[in-house]
Amino acid sequence: MRRAKDLLPEPAKAGVAGAVRLAGQTTAALRPGADLLVVGAKRSGTTFLWSSLLAHPQVLPLVPAAQHIKSPHWFTRHGGRPESWYRGHFPTDRTRRRHAARAGAAFTVEADPLLLHDPRAADRARAVLPDARVVVLLRDPVARAHSHYRERVKAGVEGLGFADALAAEPGRTAGELDRLRERPAYYARAWDWYAYRARGEYAGPVAAWTAAYGDDRVLVLRSEDLYADPAGTLRRVTDFAGMDPVAAGPSSTRRNRAPGVDLDDAVAEELRAHYEPHNEDLARLLGTEIWW
Repeated sequence: MRRAKDLLPEPAKAGVAGAVRLAGQTTAALRPGADLLVVGAKRSGTTFLWSSLLAHPQVLPLVPAAQHIKSPHWFTRHGGRPESWYRGHFPTDRTRRRHAARAGAAFTVEADPLLLHDPRAADRARAVLPDARVVVLLRDPVARAHSHYRERVKAGVEGLGFADALAAEPGRTAGELDRLRERPAYYARAWDWYAYRARGEYAGPVAAWTAAYGDDRVLVLRSEDLYADPAGTLRRVTDFAGMDPVAAGPSSTRRNRAPGVDLDDAVAEELRAHYEPHNEDLARLLGTEIWW
């Protein structure tokens, strides 16, 4: 049986969602925000992890729940809006208490793959969500860069071949990080779309998040481990977040896949050489072996 709201035309649904968000802003002081932040990297499994966590019985969706949004993107794209707008996307304390009475605890999860490489985001998140925990998913940077490129091709905003797009990246993204640092409300579209190479340089951004939250509140995982053992990796995340373990593996199979475009061997070799020192820096930072 179809629910009444499913019978509404799309403009009416949008109006209802807007009214829910407006009501959320008026009660923002009663909405604590995210408990767990999944900060990226882009094309590294953030959607898969977020949707798997959303299936956990202790996790509440953002508001309005029917839209299944991963994040309000307030730390990265909508920083010019008031904090009340951000908090209005989250359940109230009362809703959380009622949910906890049934499920044993209540958590909210926000996932935004722009967070990792936005130089404003870590300190701003720490100021607004001081008790949050942070999960960082990192994928082989060569595979990540190529997947990012394929996604942009699929979106219809990338007309260059991969090698040419890598060569064009410095010009396309010039000054974007400086503008992000200087302008609290700036959205760096070119950085979001075309920073194929730069967004695989992980050590500096990871260090910024650990500096903001402390090593004990930041969990850094390999995407390859998530894909190979989703149930085991999800258990690591839920243990880290303080959620109850779940007997079954992740119920979600939702992954953002991009169309296949062959990766030229010479381009892959050049990228591998470029990332070698960055991967070494990451290993030193984390105290692990070199991951890729």
